[in-house]
Amino acid sequence: MLNRLQESDIKLLRVFYAVASCNGFTAAEPVLRMQRPNISAAIKKLEERLDLVLCHRGRGGFQMTKEGEVVFQETKRIFNAFDNFVFNLKSLHDDYSGHITLVLMAGLPLSVHLAVSKAVKSTMKKFDDIHVNIQTRLYNEVEHVALSGECHLVVSTYDMVKPESVTFHPIGVGCKGRLYCAPTHALAKYRDSAFPDDLKIEDYPAIGISGLSSANYIEGDRRLAIQTFSDSYDAAMSAIMTGEYVGLLPDYMAREQGASLGLVPIAQGSMFNFEHELFVMNGKNTRLNPVLRHCIKELSYFVAESQRT
Repeated sequence: MLNRLQESDIKLLRVFYAVASCNGFTAAEPVLRMQRPNISAAIKKLEERLDLVLCHRGRGGFQMTKEGEVVFQETKRIFNAFDNFVFNLKSLHDDYSGHITLVLMAGLPLSVHLAVSKAVKSTMKKFDDIHVNIQTRLYNEVEHVALSGECHLVVSTYDMVKPESVTFHPIGVGCKGRLYCAPTHALAKYRDSAFPDDLKIEDYPAIGISGLSSANYIEGDRRLAIQTFSDSYDAAMSAIMTGEYVGLLPDYMAREQGASLGLVPIAQGSMFNFEHELFVMNGKNTRLNPVLRHCIKELSYFVAESQRT
């Protein structure tokens, strides 16, 4: 079992990271510029070093084991942190080449994704030798990745008390939402009418979002009866569509993904309304060099512009 990481182990981990990212040995060949037998030998050697089976390969195709998934995620964290270190080190010498990592909250609307692509293109055009690694994280992970050094910038909504260790750059855009249910749910008949005074919302099981402030589930004397949690709005929507739960969803998700499913805003969409502000975030330890400052400016401009059209 591996007790100490050596330079040769880093090389083996890079091979595994490429194979896992490409979801197969053959697809990783042009990325690694290695032939399949050499890739296979490197993975086998890494498995021996770690005393773990990382993946299965054969007629059934490439498939990572549970242990392989853990190693892949940890390897991603290591290489992100290392790329960030190299990028920050270069910027101390006014060398703004290298990789920057941008994390997007999972479930953001398509318009925001398109705006991010424009901001990234603008940044890469202004700074010739810059490459941007774009990743997604769940809502309850965004604060951690901003603080941990795994990334340079995060684009996400945030409705909790803002920690002093994170810098928040307001975009001037809010994500509105409300309480939804499936068309088969008992409360769907109140789509176009007020919620009856003789009914209690507490009598209907609700699903919550991990990491979301509990204040979102309280409205005056009413309180949602949270019975279970999902780690994203996408997963919450799937639970809502069972017809067993009510839950909070952003309006953009109901429009873009839920329209064909018939998602119902309860009581004319007047219950448990929320609006979460969208931010570009970075850890206080992140050195905002000209590349990152330009990227923040472009992200703010293009995302705000996307919501005006």
